Amino acid sequence: DRGQAAVELALALPLLCLLAAGLLQVALVARHQLAVQEAARRGARAAAVAAAPAAAAQQAAAAAVGIAPLVVTAAPEAGGTVTVTVRYVDRTDAPLIGWLLPDLTLTASATMVVEPP
Repeated sequence: DRGQAAVELALALPLLCLLAAGLLQVALVARHQLAVQEAARRGARAAAVAAAPAAAAQQAAAAAVGIAPLVVTAAPEAGGTVTVTVRYVDRTDAPLIGWLLPDLTLTASATMVVEPP
């Protein structure tokens, strides 16, 4: 009986640490996905009201969130709309998880009606 708790802790602690690191990585990915969605929305809004939609979308998306580098594309479409797509490669930085999972590419798009100048 003596030392049984220590042995059980020694067996369970690595799994608990791995679980905690996994939860941390999931939270970071969710946060970055929300940021990419916000960047796409702000980029689409800027592109909808600007004379140069691609440049406006790039600037607005980059300024909207605190992650970099973002890949921003703005494409005017038939019917007077513009679609902005934002891509971000999210590195799996959490301890142990980074070795187990590859980096994730997060993508979001937003479409808005082009407003006349």
